[in-house]
Amino acid sequence: MSDLVPFRAGNYRFLPGGFQYSAAVMADPGYRIERVRFRQLVPLPEAFSRIKKHLESLGRPVTSLCACELRSPAPMSEPDFIAFNRAYVVPLAEWKIFKNDINPVARCNLIPAVNPPSQPTFYSFSYTVPDETSGNPDFISSGAAECPDRPNYREAIVRRGETSPDALGDKLRFALSDLESRLHRMGLTWACVMNTRLYCVHDLHHLMESELVRRGAMSGGLGWHWVRPPVVDLEIEIDASSVSSEIMLDAQTH
Repeated sequence: MSDLVPFRAGNYRFLPGGFQYSAAVMADPGYRIERVRFRQLVPLPEAFSRIKKHLESLGRPVTSLCACELRSPAPMSEPDFIAFNRAYVVPLAEWKIFKNDINPVARCNLIPAVNPPSQPTFYSFSYTVPDETSGNPDFISSGAAECPDRPNYREAIVRRGETSPDALGDKLRFALSDLESRLHRMGLTWACVMNTRLYCVHDLHHLMESELVRRGAMSGGLGWHWVRPPVVDLEIEIDASSVSSEIMLDAQTH
C-alpha cells in the first residue's frame, strides 16, 4: 500500500504536500517520466509558454507536467515565499492542474550562491509520456530540507543558525529521514533511486560515507549543486528520483 493520490489527467500519482507543490510524484503504469533541462535559465512566464509548446509538440496535455525545478534570486522570508508560491501556481491553475489548494506537481526551488538570476527562473521540468515497456516506476521527489514541510518553516529548522560539522550532520540526517519517509509512503527504497541531488554550500564531505553511501543513497552517484534552499536560515536540501529519459532544450528556440 502507498499514500499516492491519483492525478488521472496527468497520468501520474502524487504524495500530497503544501499548496505550492506535492511531496513526490510517480508515473502511472504504462507511462514514464521525461525530464527536460533548459540550456540556460528561463524566466517563469517565458518558461511556462515554452513548456506548453513543448508538450503540445509531443501530443501531451499540459496536465502531464509533473515536476518543476526553479532557480531564484535570493532566499526568502516565509511571507515572501508564500507570496511567490501564490503567483507560481496561477499558470498551474489555468492549466487545471492546481485546484482547491491541492497541487500534484513536485518541485525544488534553489538559490545559486554565485551569479544568481535577477528573477525567478526555470532550470528544468518533467512530464509523463506513454511507455508500455517501462519496468520499475519513474518518480521524482520534491526537495527535503532540515525542517518539516509545513507552515512556520523557520521555527522548526533543526539547529537554526548553526553550521558546525555536528549541526550540519543533524540537518542532513533530518532531511534524509524526511526523504526516506516519502520513499516508504510510495512503496520504494533507496535501491529504487537512480538520481540523488544535494543542494548546499557547506562542506559535507565528512558525512558522505556515514549518511549517504552506507544507507544506499549514492548508488547512482551524487549531483551536488552549489545553491541554497529558498527560505532564509535553511542550509540543506536533497531530493531523489528515477527518470527514464532526459533531454536538453535550448532556451532561445523550441
